[in-house]
Amino acid sequence: MTKKISRCLISVSDKTGLDKLLKEIKKYDIEIISTGGTYEFIKSKKYDCIEISEFTNFPEILDGRVKTLHPNIHGGILNIRDNKNHQGQIKKHNIKNIELVIVNLYPFEKKLSENKSFEEMIENIDIGGPSMLRSAAKNFSDVTVISSINYYDDLIKELNMHGGATSIEFRKKMANETFNETAYYDSLISNWFSKENKIKFPNKQTISGKLVGKLRYGENPHQTGALYSVINNNNFSNFDQLMGKEMSYNNYLDAFNAFELISEFKNGFATAIIKHNNPCGCSYENDGLKSYLNAFNADPKSAFGGVVAFNFKIEENLASELVKTFYEVILAPDISKGAISTLSNKKNLRVIKTSSTKIKGNLDYKILGGVLLSQDNNEFSLNKDDLKIVTNKKPSDKEFEDLLFAERVCKHVKSNAIVIAKNNKTIGIGAGQTSRVASCKIAVDNSLEFTSTKDIAGSVAASDAFFPFADGIMKLIDLGVTSIIQPGGSIKDKEVIEEANKRNVSMVFTNRRNFKH
Repeated sequence: MTKKISRCLISVSDKTGLDKLLKEIKKYDIEIISTGGTYEFIKSKKYDCIEISEFTNFPEILDGRVKTLHPNIHGGILNIRDNKNHQGQIKKHNIKNIELVIVNLYPFEKKLSENKSFEEMIENIDIGGPSMLRSAAKNFSDVTVISSINYYDDLIKELNMHGGATSIEFRKKMANETFNETAYYDSLISNWFSKENKIKFPNKQTISGKLVGKLRYGENPHQTGALYSVINNNNFSNFDQLMGKEMSYNNYLDAFNAFELISEFKNGFATAIIKHNNPCGCSYENDGLKSYLNAFNADPKSAFGGVVAFNFKIEENLASELVKTFYEVILAPDISKGAISTLSNKKNLRVIKTSSTKIKGNLDYKILGGVLLSQDNNEFSLNKDDLKIVTNKKPSDKEFEDLLFAERVCKHVKSNAIVIAKNNKTIGIGAGQTSRVASCKIAVDNSLEFTSTKDIAGSVAASDAFFPFADGIMKLIDLGVTSIIQPGGSIKDKEVIEEANKRNVSMVFTNRRNFKH
């Protein structure tokens, strides 16, 4: 069922595209009511327009805080046209119908990204705008509501299709979009207030997101997928894709984990290679090409089809090595023109220019079948002073350096996690096993497959949680590991330490577990 539009109310903070829309509205002799700056804009374009105070016969008050909160506005929007009681009241109070409401809200989100003062943020909380939008959306049977400039073209098409009217299907869809818009807007304000009040876990939590785009599919081809941006201004979706196919659901998972790992290293040249959301190679060096080759050679078999991240600029010599292997995604804070030219030979390779700083979010969320889990992000970094030596033998300075490197990598490996490393590069990684000794075995096997026993000798090992028994460290020591870093906390700690002392191996406790699920 179509509804003819005779009167519209326009109040927008963003005037983009409004001139084009006004031309279409006037084609159908639709009367325009407007407020403040929008009224001035419309008049400047030589269109007839009724100022809101004239329409309500009541002035704006409280520095503009109250201008549209009036029965003549909301009565004109909310009355049900085929309800005799409503129509009797409308007639009695001389209220005129409003069939089209076009409102976009005060730019609270924009001000949020600009780190404005508390007082300015308060003044950018829109009250009248959401009220009009919600009124119009509720009464979509009779009223058309447009909450974003993104729907101006859709409205124009609808008006032209129906001769100045709109269909019920269009009005219902726009009502849906409007409630999405106001919910998103309110969630920004709510979350900002929680942050201001230092409330980490409010009694009611909202996570708001903007659709960045629909994905080809989800984790598997039979699943649908989409990408939403949920952290204001500073988020992973803002990174620039310079070339290649569109990112997939799995690409995003692997790429983000790669970026998180590489962000552990503030200086020097760090490389991380990720496969199925687990590191298969990582290296920290004083040369970019050497860093990559070390990470790649740690497990060249698993690197195939993986994601590679760097904390440094990719030059042409490195790009020439990268194209020798099939990768899904490459991430770096900068890429030279020569490197781009070389990488472009791989047509499907996705190349992402990242932010130079780690993305920091206050909380991490997981949705589990109607339950929302929330926790702090694991952003704690250890240094040498945080470590407690628990064995007779102390680690050497070089071993301390390698222990801290291995622990940083281990934090980003799925539990149970074991990382064997030497000279700031991984040698073997054991991930995702249901027993710690099984992860030790995989890390040992990976080490032996790609590294000589001579080069393994003197390596270190990191564990994301305590060793429940001595069997795990026995496998590591048999390989050639000479120092171990782990949280400690097992009832069998004494047994594990005794085994390390017996084998003349040093061990340090962090007193900090790093499970990753």
